[in-house]
Amino acid sequence: MTGLDLSSPVAVVGTGTMGQGIAQVALVAGHHVRLYDAAPGRAREAADAIGARLDRLVEKDRLTAADRDAARTRLAAAEHLTDLADCTLVIEAVLERLDVKQQLFRELEDIVVEDCLLATNTSSLSVTAIAGALRHPGRFVGLHFFNPAPLLPLVEVVSGFATDVSSATRAYETARAWGKTPVACADTPGFIVNRIARPFYAEAFAVYEAQGAEPATIDAVLRECGGFKMGPFELTDLIGQDVNESVTHSVWRAFFQDVRFTPSLAQQRLVESGRLGRKSGQGWYDYTDGAERDEPHTAEPAQAPAYVVAEGDLGPASELLALIREAGIPVREEEEDHGTRLVMPSGGQLALADGQTSVEFRDVVYFDLALDYRRATRIALSASQDTSQQTLGEAVGLFQALGKDVSVIGDVPGMIVARTVARIVDLAHDAVAKGVATKEDIDTAMRLGVNYPLGPFEWSRRLGRNWAYSLLDDLHLRDPSGRYAPSLALYRHAYASDKREGSTS
Repeated sequence: MTGLDLSSPVAVVGTGTMGQGIAQVALVAGHHVRLYDAAPGRAREAADAIGARLDRLVEKDRLTAADRDAARTRLAAAEHLTDLADCTLVIEAVLERLDVKQQLFRELEDIVVEDCLLATNTSSLSVTAIAGALRHPGRFVGLHFFNPAPLLPLVEVVSGFATDVSSATRAYETARAWGKTPVACADTPGFIVNRIARPFYAEAFAVYEAQGAEPATIDAVLRECGGFKMGPFELTDLIGQDVNESVTHSVWRAFFQDVRFTPSLAQQRLVESGRLGRKSGQGWYDYTDGAERDEPHTAEPAQAPAYVVAEGDLGPASELLALIREAGIPVREEEEDHGTRLVMPSGGQLALADGQTSVEFRDVVYFDLALDYRRATRIALSASQDTSQQTLGEAVGLFQALGKDVSVIGDVPGMIVARTVARIVDLAHDAVAKGVATKEDIDTAMRLGVNYPLGPFEWSRRLGRNWAYSLLDDLHLRDPSGRYAPSLALYRHAYASDKREGSTS
């Protein structure tokens, strides 16, 4: 099955930023597009705004003048819903209220042709619930574009409980014909991206609430160590704290207040205070004129150790051994059945974050997971009050000798990057097990929808089958609220590898 024929007119209802963006995508793809908005004159204003954006594309040599002129002739403002009668696809981008959307589609159902595909761009409401108000819910589907729609490639094609396979396929192929990258998913709270992305924000906020580190440090570690394009504090300031918190609350409520999706009290207080981010001039950071930029904690220079002893292969951090040698620091390797750590001349140990805390051991400093230890420009270390200053100093000096900035944070189990990645991996496995989407579509969605450096399953393969389960299991022992309890899907994934290797542990 293919997407819509270019001779088929497309309608967009709701002419805010998202509605205009979707209309522009359909228009540039070659369709006749009709804009409708309940507010008088708004559709005409939106058409003019889209025309102005087409002019800018011509100025940037991204569109020819001829194509712009042709597109303008295909764009029309509709004064009444009945003007959409012959459209074969209607996409709504109106207020995120279930009753408003249901009423709109009830009216449309009496107007449009029988084979017209009806689609919602909702990011937080149930596609099934919206379609529940229709006589023919089989032709109803979710088409979730990401803002700005003309630029971001991802479209989540969401099948409600009653959506016909043919309707979902038609919507999928239409999105692909429009130059987008569609991913198919079932109607679940948050769909793919907003479901699996929750830990990226939640774990950063949790570290902050535990006084493990300040926002600037957490952001810097996730960017410069974890490989994320933006940290969660700066990103939510850009999105809008009210918008991000609303999505978090929506997913949490939709999952019957599942503790894994619990909203942040610190973020709630931020919203209550009116500090909504860039749009209000202040959020986690201060954006007012003349405000000083918050800087991450960076340790003072320290002396590198004369040598290190490697016990085990360091697992996902094994490439550190080559970097240490390249820095001129001798590495003595010892076979160790259970250890994956570095031992300093002082006798203190340096270990990759594993979900345990430094205070549990005699003299251990933890270091965080990195996307690429060679390219990382910052490493986070955690230690307890009982950790010797000599051991901490040697650990700081070691990573500084590798050319890294070092941030020392509190004794937080799982640290920052490690616990965030582990939870993202867990939610991804859980989503596949529950039939939300395929592994491939989840990886695509997270890379394109929120610009992650790796998809969850790409990360899982790189880190090893047992890594995420082991870290979360240790975290769960220290926080038995259920927030970090590994999913059954992740347990099965980890156990399968053990079974193949002959282990019954």
